[in-house]
Order: sequence, then structure tokens, then C-alpha cells
Amino acid sequence: MTVRTTVMVAATTVALTAGFAAPALAAQSTGTGDDHRATRQAVRAAVKDGVPGVTLTAKDGRRTWSTTAGVGNLRTHAPRSADDRYRVGSITKTFVSTVLLQLEAEGRLSLDDTVDKWLPGVVHGNGHDGSRITVRQLLNHTSGIFNYTADETFGRTYFLKDGFFEHRYDTLTPERLVATAMAHKPDFAPGTSWNYSNTNYVVAGMVIQKVTGRSYGEEIRHRVIEPLHLTATSVPGTRVTVPRPSSRAYSKLAQTATGPTYDVTKLNPSLASSAGEMISDSADLDRFYSALLKGRLLPPKQLKEMKTTVPVEGIPNAGYGLGLMDRKLSCGVHVWGHDGGIHGSSSVAVTTADGKHSVSFNFNGDWSGDSDAVVEAEFCGE
Repeated sequence: MTVRTTVMVAATTVALTAGFAAPALAAQSTGTGDDHRATRQAVRAAVKDGVPGVTLTAKDGRRTWSTTAGVGNLRTHAPRSADDRYRVGSITKTFVSTVLLQLEAEGRLSLDDTVDKWLPGVVHGNGHDGSRITVRQLLNHTSGIFNYTADETFGRTYFLKDGFFEHRYDTLTPERLVATAMAHKPDFAPGTSWNYSNTNYVVAGMVIQKVTGRSYGEEIRHRVIEPLHLTATSVPGTRVTVPRPSSRAYSKLAQTATGPTYDVTKLNPSLASSAGEMISDSADLDRFYSALLKGRLLPPKQLKEMKTTVPVEGIPNAGYGLGLMDRKLSCGVHVWGHDGGIHGSSSVAVTTADGKHSVSFNFNGDWSGDSDAVVEAEFCGE
């Protein structure tokens, strides 16, 4: 599923190459069903590749299975837990898109509305023109709006070591994030190409607030978290901690996969806003994506819109819909979902088209590990 969907992209993205060798514990498994040997092997391989620890939960029909490997704390060597909560990064985008599509189903907005209809003058400057960009183009990343996390100053300030430790508790407003993007030229004219931009979903969250009078987080809680009883899922806002049970999160805070490792668990997630601030656990993410693909959250028309994809440059057999990505695996299985990254946390959540077989997992390090191999193992492994 890997696509550059993390809030840490462009100049400050660390290379996903082999890093330090974390102290590894034997993989632990719980639940019933098949032995999931290939998945366990892929999880262990990620730890061998340098990921401190992995937590994973899969659901296939009525069977639920979990496994963990490595450690959740490099200092104490405490293991990861199947119940770990973690920052899910850009998986947040699927929740945001779901809310906007529910609002469309209620007749409160249209995907073809322009950004300027709801946020006049917000997307403006250096060639950006909100009167030419639609809500649909925000959600499928065809707007051309510059990605604010690709701004070099923003990257140095919030993703590299010196800047991070000075600014990790800063509160950033959505307006400030959008203004960072507006200081640059658009990537392309609206609707003419595709490029992943976190700014799109910051603007989408602002549209939700304008339409409903409530924050995007409040709408997600009311429309998704509470109806599905996602008890481990939250929209933290400016809260700097991750609720327990949880593990520590680690990063190199550099553009390389070598060098010192830093504990980056505590941070103010407002730097990600509605592009990637949410927290969840693997069981909740399985439940969410399964319910979504089964049609429990959206009427058929809106689910079809969400699953209407455009090509994703650089990733074969993949398409990006409205906050939802389709990927055809080596064995021919299609999985739908999203991946996400934020400081010290790399996550993937996918499910089959019928919503019956889901897997969600998290690496508590952001510089190594093959997430694609884990997905392939779960759905294509023997």
C-alpha cells in the first residue's frame, strides 16, 4: 500500500532502508484461525530490518488474530501490545472523506462545489485559485495545491532534530498550514494531474467546519467513532500524549536511516491537523475499514464515488479514490485502505472489497521496515 501519504514527505522524508537493530523479542500471537505463518515472518522481518516493534491485528470473517514483535520501549525492552494505541497519520484522511461524503448524501454540499463556495479567499495566491478547485479534487489529490509539508522551512522546523525539539509542542492552526502552502506555486492546474498533498485535507477539514459549524474532529466522533464503538480511536487536537496502552515512538529526525534514535512520542499533532492527527489501534481500524467497505457508513452512491480512483504515479496496480486507495496485490486480490506516517509511527490499514478480511498494523519507527511485504503476506501468503 505504500504511497507518500505521511505528513512527513518530500525533503524531510527519511529513506526506508535498513537501520539499527532493535532488541527483538519473539513474536507473540493471540486469537484463532490459520497460523498466519507468512504474516508472522513478515512482521519479524520488519523488526530485523530495524523497526523497534510491530503490532498487528487481522480479522477474517468472524476470526480475529493478532501478533506483535520487537519492543515498545527501547529503554525498558517492554514488548508491544496487540492493544497498543498509536498515531495513524494519513489514515485520518479516510475518516475526513467519509464525513464529507455523508454530508453530500444529506444534501448539505456537493463534491462539485468549489473551495471558494465554502472558504472564499482561503486558497489564493501564487497561482492558487479556490474558485477552480472542487471538493472532489481535494479528496483525490488532483487539486494541484502545494503540499505544505514539502516546504523546506516547515520541514527543518518540525521534522529535523534541532527544529523538532524546539517546536514539538507548538500549536499550528489550519489557516497557518494553508498559508504555508500558498507561499508556493501550485503543482499543476486543477484536474490535470495527481500529486499527494496534505494541504488538500487540511482544507477539507476546514470545509467540514464551515458546513456543519463543528470541527472536523467533532463530526468524526459523532458520525464514525461513536456509531462504530471505536473505543481506542480519538482526534487529539493539541493533546501531546498517546493514551494507554501504547508504546513509545522513535525517529532518526534526519534525512537518513542511520545515526541516533530519538523518542518522539510526545508532540502536538496540530501540525498534521485533519491531514493526519488521529490516534487509533489495529482492531478499531479493522472495524472502521470493514464497515466502510460493507456500506455501513455511506450510501451506495457515495461509496461508489469514494471508490472511483485516479492513477497513482509511481505505484503499479494502484489507484487513489476519495481518501481511499485501491491496490491489486501479486496474487490478484484487491485491498482498499490507506497508510499513514507521522513522527515515529508508520501504519497501514486495508481490507478486501467485501470488507470481510482486514489487517491493520503499526511500526513504532519511521525509517525502516517493508509494510508492503506484511500486506502481501496476509492476503497472498500461504
